[in-house]
Amino acid sequence: MFKTLTLKYVTWRRFRDSVRELSRLSDRELSDLGIGRADISTVARQSLQS
Repeated sequence: MFKTLTLKYVTWRRFRDSVRELSRLSDRELSDLGIGRADISTVARQSLQS
């Protein structure tokens, strides 16, 4: 059970860090990456599945 909680916490931290980093980019930089500001959470979530 502890291992599961630890894995969930690490996954959540990676998601949160990805969202934070992408949110810091300008709209122009996001556009260059093909990401809309509204898509940041989706992109961060998808990056965890890779």
